[in-house]
Amino acid sequence: MAVPVAFFALFFAYPVVAIVGRGLRTDGVWQFGRIGEVLSRPDILGVLWFTTWQALASTALTLLIALPGAYVFARFDFPGKNLLRAVVTVPFVLPTVVVGTAFLAVLGRGGFLDELWGVRLDTTVWAILLAHVFFNYAVVVRTVGGLWSQLDPRQEEAARVLGAGRLAAWRRVTLPALAPAVAAAALVVFLFTFTSFGVVQILGGPAYSTLEVEIYRQTAQLLDLPTAAVLTLVQFAAVGGILAVHAWTVRRRETALKLVDPAQTARPPRGFGQRALLGGVLLTILLLIVVPLGVLVERSLDTSGGYGFGFYRALQSADASGSTFLVPPLEAIGNSLRYALVATVIALVIGGLAAAALTRRAGPLVRGFDALLMLPLGVSAVTVGFGFLITLDEPPFDLRTSWILVPLAQALVGVPFVVRTMLPVLRAVDGRLREAAAVLGASPLRAWREVDLPLVRRALLVAAGFAFAVSLGEFGATVFIARPDNPTLPVAVARLLGRSGELSYGQAMALSTILMLVCAVSLLLLERIRTDRSGEF
Repeated sequence: MAVPVAFFALFFAYPVVAIVGRGLRTDGVWQFGRIGEVLSRPDILGVLWFTTWQALASTALTLLIALPGAYVFARFDFPGKNLLRAVVTVPFVLPTVVVGTAFLAVLGRGGFLDELWGVRLDTTVWAILLAHVFFNYAVVVRTVGGLWSQLDPRQEEAARVLGAGRLAAWRRVTLPALAPAVAAAALVVFLFTFTSFGVVQILGGPAYSTLEVEIYRQTAQLLDLPTAAVLTLVQFAAVGGILAVHAWTVRRRETALKLVDPAQTARPPRGFGQRALLGGVLLTILLLIVVPLGVLVERSLDTSGGYGFGFYRALQSADASGSTFLVPPLEAIGNSLRYALVATVIALVIGGLAAAALTRRAGPLVRGFDALLMLPLGVSAVTVGFGFLITLDEPPFDLRTSWILVPLAQALVGVPFVVRTMLPVLRAVDGRLREAAAVLGASPLRAWREVDLPLVRRALLVAAGFAFAVSLGEFGATVFIARPDNPTLPVAVARLLGRSGELSYGQAMALSTILMLVCAVSLLLLERIRTDRSGEF
């Protein structure tokens, strides 16, 4: 635990506490009375209520739509499965401002629905909920489906032989085994929707505002740091309480599972019911994911002179962007890939050590650390970004001019995904296997290498894919610390969207399409990885 604790203390707790202190301290004296003043305001209470209920609704809707997809990817074998699994993960890396713009083109004035049926959903809560499902579909499919594919189907078949119906066998055997993974996926979805920023700002209009949107408005537009600090504390406390309850419920439902090679559990769909289920999942992916992504590609090619690659060619020149960049926007691709690779390594090391420590169940301290690891997903990225600037400015941690600052910020968001992806599988490993290895003379390190690693290797690859994808698309904190001569793809897209004119908008769509393709290719390469024990990734 020492390395993860030190990492989070230096690069998360210290910056957040410092920025909150700037807002709540005056002449060295804490002004806690401001908390009551802010929370008594009707507009703030409305923001808190909307933030909570839309996150709950988004989580429930995501589970309802994505769980059938998790089953299909876990149990069915069909052509194009690897490619499709990469496609559903692509939305996870796209900046929220880009996805908000894409959904606006589908659901807003002159959009797809408006042209077909005269229906507009922009500035409604339904647009926000659908965009949240778009973002988080892959979380459920990969987190739940990753464990589902390793569950021995013979356990459910044994229950049916003993007289249980198909639904009863699934409810009594499979569902309890999946409960930790479902809870982990629901937790991640809730945290992302609870702290939603770009989607709500673009699709919700002035009528809807989450805590994250309000923190940004109070900080960047109104320069009201006391109000922003209070809202950050509220967000921090709410997420901490939710994580504590989640950790308690997961511990009560933990059980040792018999995990098998995923290649043994997947089979071609048989019968009308299974084929209908596969067709329904494919239709959902088409409408929910492929159509918005297709809008990005179409707009990147739609120039005033017809369809072509004019916007892509313009990315090669820094002059085309005026004073927005010091380098050609195309260089953001290489920057993002380098940053994301470094951030992935950091996240795997920190998250892997943390997950290994958490499986030992060494008392309340370790259990509390389980919840604390998720807090970066629930704290405002605006707060973290500003905190980096005001704290990491003195030796020996003067990192404001160092390239490593961006991967560190990205890794903060990647670590929770590594932990939540690996932890259900690590906890499902039967401890008696380690004991048997020790009795036969294996050292703890060799027991881990021979027993745990073969079973969790697939989860490790899933975690690496998640960490890389999240790092590619991280925007909230990176926008404050990325240097003008080394922008990342999301920062470059946001800066281009902030400028007026068809050229800037087209360049933003072109960069978004490149980001989408880079992620798709990267994930597809991971999908093709095979290991001797863990089967298909």
